[in-house]
Amino acid sequence: MKKIRFIYALIMSAVLLGSCEYLDYSEADLLDKEDVYGEFSRMKNVLTQIYTRLPDGFMDVSGAMRSSGTDEAIHVNSLSAVRTFNDGSWNANKPIDNQWVSMYNGIREVNSFLMEIEGETWEELQYDPNYHFMMEEYELYAYEARLLRAFFYFELYKRYGGVPLLGDEMLTEENANEVAHASAQDVIDYIVSECDAVAGVLPTTYIGIGGGGNDQNNSGGDQTGKTTRGFALALKARTLLYAASPLHNTDNSQQKWIDAATAANAVIGLGVYSLEGDYANVVNKPVSTELIFETRSAESRNFEIANYSVGFENGQTGTCPTQNLVDSYEMVATGLPISDPASGYDAANPYAGRDPRLALTVLRNGSTWKGETIEVFYGGRDAAPIPFATLTGYYLKKYLVESVNIEDGKANTKRHVWVLFRYAETLLNYAEAMNEAYGPDDAQGLSMTATDAVNLVRGRAGMPLFNAGMSKDAFRSKLQNERRVELAFEDHRFWDVRRWKTGSETNIKGMTVEQDGSGGYTYTPGTVINRVWDDKMCLYPIPQSEIFKNSNLIQNTGW
Repeated sequence: MKKIRFIYALIMSAVLLGSCEYLDYSEADLLDKEDVYGEFSRMKNVLTQIYTRLPDGFMDVSGAMRSSGTDEAIHVNSLSAVRTFNDGSWNANKPIDNQWVSMYNGIREVNSFLMEIEGETWEELQYDPNYHFMMEEYELYAYEARLLRAFFYFELYKRYGGVPLLGDEMLTEENANEVAHASAQDVIDYIVSECDAVAGVLPTTYIGIGGGGNDQNNSGGDQTGKTTRGFALALKARTLLYAASPLHNTDNSQQKWIDAATAANAVIGLGVYSLEGDYANVVNKPVSTELIFETRSAESRNFEIANYSVGFENGQTGTCPTQNLVDSYEMVATGLPISDPASGYDAANPYAGRDPRLALTVLRNGSTWKGETIEVFYGGRDAAPIPFATLTGYYLKKYLVESVNIEDGKANTKRHVWVLFRYAETLLNYAEAMNEAYGPDDAQGLSMTATDAVNLVRGRAGMPLFNAGMSKDAFRSKLQNERRVELAFEDHRFWDVRRWKTGSETNIKGMTVEQDGSGGYTYTPGTVINRVWDDKMCLYPIPQSEIFKNSNLIQNTGW
């Protein structure tokens, strides 16, 4: 009977999500329930399969970074689908970054997993010498899966707002395409409640827990890369920050900001995370005091091929950072933006004396990469007229592994680590929420003020600290810029401009570099493209194909 139930659950999931060609099946989908859940290692593999649903931002929008869909970058290939974010041609019938089916597949897999492991005791394994360790792991599996499901719902929420909430339900054929459309607040409440439920059970670390085997990265006992208490609290904090932001908090409820600040404070209060000493180590480092949760990719060179300069054999350029982003890096001596006459900025020497994070994020004219000097002036090794040379005068550096070779006959691969949550973001989340709730300098009995939190991030970067006594508006503006710089190319800017409702700042700028005949260069900023923006783009359209299947779905405003 349980075998029939297992197969039936899969069929009903397919009905909910559309015809079967849209579903991603693992080996577990092709085996009977007893085959999958009758063996401990296969049961663990089901959970591992759910972990593989976690996104990374390396090439997740039709082979491009989502950064190229905002003012952070532009993709060099005009035919790349990510460019439709810029030209406004995406719509409900032509969606981009459509995660509806993928995330609901993940939710389906979690629900099936929870249903099938309920009540299992694995008594037949009690004489295995590792039985105690296996059960120690097993007791956490349901909580791991529930937190992954909450994260999948957050991925839907940040794109679409309100979506259907299935909970633990495995739908019947009769109601699969009639499930109700929950409000955005209902989705927020669900994510928060799940984070609360699992945070008290999941450990802060898996070191010393279990006998190893089911996580996405290790086969030994001291496992990493698994859902933890810190991840649960960080997901709750980010969810509540989004809920408090102007896009969703239309009446600017102070309580929502207080809730977001309190949630971020809980992550800080764990006392298990701290900032890396060097900003160069905040990405692609699998074990870090700053890392809260991440996705680890298999060893490859695909990201390097896609983003190395055309000056390198097989380099395809891909993501071109914008002048907009470069301009956001302040002067290190004064801490002032380059637009301020008192900043010390020299337009004739535009990269001198800038925030050190700029050189760790962007390659510009004169930068050194793999022992070669980057040349973006016309005729240079990395510039026009070479096809697919940078459009903006810049190349990406952050997340690229410099030791990866892509040349024919010399190619090698390296593991890449995509940051989903790190401590610096939590500090910036806390600072934003505290400022909106209480202002920059009032701790209200929590761990620190908004100014204290952002200054931890600034101090690590070697930048002048925020001054005490700033107004709430001045602090907000400077903090938003700090977030843009600190979290560049970590898939935050795209969502931040939407939740802040500031996406109308649309001109994409670049830098033209010319040799001046005396060994120097002249630098001329200018517009590369004018992005099309409409406030309806703060949320994605629900794919029209899903609305055709379920008439209870409500299309987002304007689409």
